[in-house]
Amino acid sequence: MLNLLKGRKGKIGLPAGTLLHVGEQKAAQVRITLIDYNQNDLHEKEITDVRDCLPFLKTEGITWINICGLHDTTVIESIGNIFGLHPLILEDILNTNHRPKIEDYDDYIFTVLKMIDYDMEKDEIQIEQYSIILGSNFIITFQEQSGGVFNIIWDRVRSSKGRLRKMGLDYLHYSLLDVIVDHNFLLLEKIGERIEDIEEELTTDPTPATLQSIHRLKREMIYLRRSVWPLREIIGFLQRTESHLISDSVMPYLRDVYDHTVQVIDTIETFRDMISNMLDIYLSSMSNRMNEVMKVLTIISTIFIPLTFIAGVYGMNFKFMPELENPLGYPFIMGIMFFIGIGMVAFFRRKNWL
Repeated sequence: MLNLLKGRKGKIGLPAGTLLHVGEQKAAQVRITLIDYNQNDLHEKEITDVRDCLPFLKTEGITWINICGLHDTTVIESIGNIFGLHPLILEDILNTNHRPKIEDYDDYIFTVLKMIDYDMEKDEIQIEQYSIILGSNFIITFQEQSGGVFNIIWDRVRSSKGRLRKMGLDYLHYSLLDVIVDHNFLLLEKIGERIEDIEEELTTDPTPATLQSIHRLKREMIYLRRSVWPLREIIGFLQRTESHLISDSVMPYLRDVYDHTVQVIDTIETFRDMISNMLDIYLSSMSNRMNEVMKVLTIISTIFIPLTFIAGVYGMNFKFMPELENPLGYPFIMGIMFFIGIGMVAFFRRKNWL
């Protein structure tokens, strides 16, 4: 998560639009899946050549092409040539560290999104980049690996439930945005549970490991905010656009996903404030614990100061000291030291210092 610019070194000096995969290879091979549907029929197949999609573009149905795996630049280049995509778009698709954004190219709308999930086994946040191209008679999605949240939309299309099969491409585009935005709520729920666990540690027995957990959460929230904040700009752009690719019938749904985006952002800001307060609580707790230790040591030292003085006086090697020859001198001095110590302890308790 800290290597946000990892892989950029290989692009230094290359012309704009040069196709170079930036990021980790998360799929063994590139898979291209096509689904063409309308309200009554559905065709789904896995293809090896992007040109096999062309016959489906001539139908009246909705054509959705999904590419899993971004490491093979030749596949991405062939898609760009067939559908007439700008080289800079292909470059952004291959750069998996790209900031979420949206661009309108008149004939199509290009969107880059981040899907953030929490890996329970590795106990860390996982980020995957999704790219969506909305055209007049097609929609193309790019993801780094198989699976993911788009499977939810695939299942909805197959089951023919709801209005997804009845609406157009812009509604499918909205549905893809909505499932990514709503997935953030699951992540925030898991982060909220971690915050509750850390708060419980802070109130019982904070340790240096607790401080490490707080700093880790703080870094995760910074990156989460960086990935989610642009969603507000993306949805706002779709609401304001005059593109013929977005119909008025989808606007109410876009307002709904915009509300979800704002709610996610508000939750992230709340969590950031809570984590900052947790850091202050930890430092205050450690300071109070240190103060208690110093208080106990100071009281012990204060009790022994007069006792040390008396022991030092009678530890001097003077020949003529009256108490040295007195048979009751030793118990007398020990008694005085005992009562001084008891008296000081009683005084401290009276002052509520103990």
